[in-house]
Amino acid sequence: MPVLELAAALILILLNGVFSLSELAVVSARKARLRVMAEQRRAGARAALALAEEPGRFLSTVQIGITLIGVLAGAFSGAALGQRAAELLQDFGLAQGLAQTIGYGLVIGAITYLSVVVGELVPKTLALRAPERIACMVARPTSAVSRAAGPVVWFLDASTRRIFRLFGIDARADEAVTADEIRAVVAEAETAGAIETDERHMIGGVLRLGDRTVRGVMTPRTDVTWLDLGDTEEAIRAALLATPHARLPVGEGGPDEIIGVVQLRDLLPDLLRGRPLDIRAHVRPAPVVPDRLGALDALAVLRKAEVPIGLVHDEYGHFDGVITPADILDAIAGAFRADLSDSDEAVRREDGSWLLSGWMPVDEMADQLRVPLPDRRDYETVAGLEPLPIRLKRKHHPRIQQL
Repeated sequence: MPVLELAAALILILLNGVFSLSELAVVSARKARLRVMAEQRRAGARAALALAEEPGRFLSTVQIGITLIGVLAGAFSGAALGQRAAELLQDFGLAQGLAQTIGYGLVIGAITYLSVVVGELVPKTLALRAPERIACMVARPTSAVSRAAGPVVWFLDASTRRIFRLFGIDARADEAVTADEIRAVVAEAETAGAIETDERHMIGGVLRLGDRTVRGVMTPRTDVTWLDLGDTEEAIRAALLATPHARLPVGEGGPDEIIGVVQLRDLLPDLLRGRPLDIRAHVRPAPVVPDRLGALDALAVLRKAEVPIGLVHDEYGHFDGVITPADILDAIAGAFRADLSDSDEAVRREDGSWLLSGWMPVDEMADQLRVPLPDRRDYETVAGLEPLPIRLKRKHHPRIQQL
């Protein structure tokens, strides 16, 4: 009867949709998210993760199902419904040849339309909306089908891997996640309202911090206030009263002769009571940090230090500056207003061009202006980009001028 044949065609199309839904859901599902769901004992999460770990077997299973459904839909439902449609048109007076052509054409067109829309587009669009949740729902039935068709699935998967090996291609997917991909995900989360703009900036700061050396985050020697034990007590008192810092390096005769660090709170009783200052008695050792050490490694050094301040030296042992937890926070969250100089790091002018300070970190400039930087470079600030207008193509980037 036509009703049974039509029902069979619709069922086959719906089954095709289920396989398409399963295919895109498992392929699109993030393994990290599936692992979290598995740890939370979400139903079907472990089965979905197992399918994602073996994409060859899973795709072979799905392809077997889709292929069989296509063959059955074309051979059984299409032929039967086409014949029924041709007979119906003949009843309306059309010639047999013309009726068969139009009848089969109408049936094939209708089945193709439903197969594309109901069997492909709708399921795949649905799978993209919630891939992990749908993957958990379809994982167990798909695993059962895979076990039932085990020999065929193994044969297809082995054939696929052999073809890959023949062309020297690794069939395993590259699961490495780059920093740019993380930034893209964070930007997407900000657009969706999942995180705030300030959160995105701080996450970007953490990623930049991982790529920086101590030289890129330290307070340079020219901006360091230090105490010289050879100065008079009046000069030392004046320096202590004028400094906004809680800790100061202490040297003997010059900045390359730093012997340690003094904390102002240790000197405060003598300052308030007007007693003579004994700076040397309050000097504490500070770790020496190479200027090419990674910023995160320097943070680990500061955590273990008696006083959280590091003396930065270059490869020749010369004093280059200091690094403190405040410098690390500055790299992540941005500088506080009290720490800023008279000029801002970057100013957007009315004509669309940018005015950049030479001391602006070059990676922050790259993030803000969306410009590429070489993987290996021997500079940390915008001042190292010379000549800047030549390196940045004007047709892709706004005009930039360095202070």
